[in-house]
Amino acid sequence: MKRGAIDFFFAPANPPAKKTRYEPSTQTSTHASYPFPIPHLPTTFTETLGFAPATDGKEINNKPDLDLVYYQPYIPTEIQAGLFDFLRQELPFYRVQYNITRGGVQTQVNTPRFTTVFGVDATSRFAEDGTLVDAKTGRKVESGKYKCTPRPLPQCLEYLCLLTEATTGESFNFALVNYYADGQDSISYHSDDEKFLGPNPAIASFSLGAKRDFLMKHKPIAPSSSAPIAEPVQLKLTLGSGDMVLMRGKTQANWLHSIPKRAGVDTRMGRINITFRKAMIKGGTENYHQYNVGNGGVYRWDATQRKMMLRGHGDSPLED
Repeated sequence: MKRGAIDFFFAPANPPAKKTRYEPSTQTSTHASYPFPIPHLPTTFTETLGFAPATDGKEINNKPDLDLVYYQPYIPTEIQAGLFDFLRQELPFYRVQYNITRGGVQTQVNTPRFTTVFGVDATSRFAEDGTLVDAKTGRKVESGKYKCTPRPLPQCLEYLCLLTEATTGESFNFALVNYYADGQDSISYHSDDEKFLGPNPAIASFSLGAKRDFLMKHKPIAPSSSAPIAEPVQLKLTLGSGDMVLMRGKTQANWLHSIPKRAGVDTRMGRINITFRKAMIKGGTENYHQYNVGNGGVYRWDATQRKMMLRGHGDSPLED
């Protein structure tokens, strides 16, 4: 896979903030859809990321229908802790609740992690002033096209997205960010094979913070009339801080993946996962917003309390 630098220029940073491992930037990303301004990446981060990926990607394609590229790590070691702190502190997060109906019974699901999302599908794009416009005509998108309010990627995620595109040769228009507060936060087996992603989607998945097991297993294989087919062996990757897994080709159509609950001292420090994807139609924008932002309150990391706190009116923290 490609390796190389992307050069950007930013204003000087302020002196280090207390209890952080980074120097906040004086520049911020703002948009009417953001609950608060989101700082740009510190200059030290952008300079170091110019040399990413830190290692060459290792292809893993020795199992049926599997096509991965594993960077161990992608983010250079010297900024892994700081980037984790930055994203946890500066991004808005949500604890989404939603209802599902199975067998005629409606059940409320409480998402077992904090989530947030930015981006818009390929039918639209954001103009330089932040206005949402049609991707083909450049005309302002009509009111009511979306059941939600799409949000552009802030600079801190856009920079990493552009870098990932340059490395992988793929293109993305969404950034989903999960925060696993401890080993009890998890995500069950699933595949990112929604129709709105198109055939054979590429998904780049970054890890920062605590090590967590990334489990994969092949979807059930239909029995053959001529001979039985053995189930492929399951795969486990222990993702460390700074690692990135690129899933592509037939992977999503044929494999499931999960982050199971885990105990241990390391898992208490929390983990951030960033995935870059490309949604093709407006249904993708609405789906991602519904399950990663929803209608609940905004959470933000409180460095004193050492936990995510629900933000109330006047930006005063209310305990979860």
